[in-house]
Amino acid sequence: MRYLPGEPHNLPVNRGVLAGYKSRHFQYEVKDQTATIILNRPERKNPLTFDSYVELRDLFRALSEATDIKAVVVTGAGENFSSGGDVHEIIGPLTKLDMPGLLAFTRLTGDLVKAMRACPQPIIAAIDGICVGAGAILALASDVRLGTPRSKIAFLFTRVGLAGCDMGACSLLPRVIGQGRAAELLFTGRSMTGEEAERWGFLNRLSTPESLLPEAMTLAAELTSGPTFAHGMTKKMLQQEWNMTVDQAIEAEAQAQAICMATNDFHRAYHAFVNKQKPEFRGD
Repeated sequence: MRYLPGEPHNLPVNRGVLAGYKSRHFQYEVKDQTATIILNRPERKNPLTFDSYVELRDLFRALSEATDIKAVVVTGAGENFSSGGDVHEIIGPLTKLDMPGLLAFTRLTGDLVKAMRACPQPIIAAIDGICVGAGAILALASDVRLGTPRSKIAFLFTRVGLAGCDMGACSLLPRVIGQGRAAELLFTGRSMTGEEAERWGFLNRLSTPESLLPEAMTLAAELTSGPTFAHGMTKKMLQQEWNMTVDQAIEAEAQAQAICMATNDFHRAYHAFVNKQKPEFRGD
């Protein structure tokens, strides 16, 4: 039994250039080498659908090859981030699927997280209002999270009779906020306020609702003006070293840093420092 409409994506053949990509199931904008993804169904608090899962997964996969995008901002339209999987368009149909169909769906949602973790660009989540279920996982899979005092973050899978181990939550969340805190949230499904989420380390910092997106874009601009090849290496090592011993991580970082030392950006930075100038990083 199929669960996806099978709608083909419209990603460009040349995936090295994604500034002109035309999205179908969310809003997509590019400015100054930063791609902004806006979940854009504010009347329903920006829920995810089968189609948006597929398109987001394919877009993040394509970003691995994009040379014109150096950072990504993910946010929601209106006053909310995302209410998670759409009750009528996802949850209802799931109750009618057989086991192979259910497994295909859960693997699809996990593939989105894999694609987000694998793309080299830093991902900044700008979180206002409701951020629950799969929406909370999108935030968790991002590299940096900015929120507001009115943010409400919940991994509420248990509230609908499911396990908290969804889309990598049992692996990612303890690494962000600690095992005990993650266990509480995943068992109870309760909401964190913005202040609590910042205190626990889920949010990097709080902003006012009005300044949230501008601050996210300012951070993205700071990252895009930096050594983007090296940023990609940092993200890769943050991901890979979870499965390494300390000795393995030290050796892996020695190799990674040696690669970065061979880049033109490293040499530009040295000469700029010697000449008391600001380095111009080009990502090569």
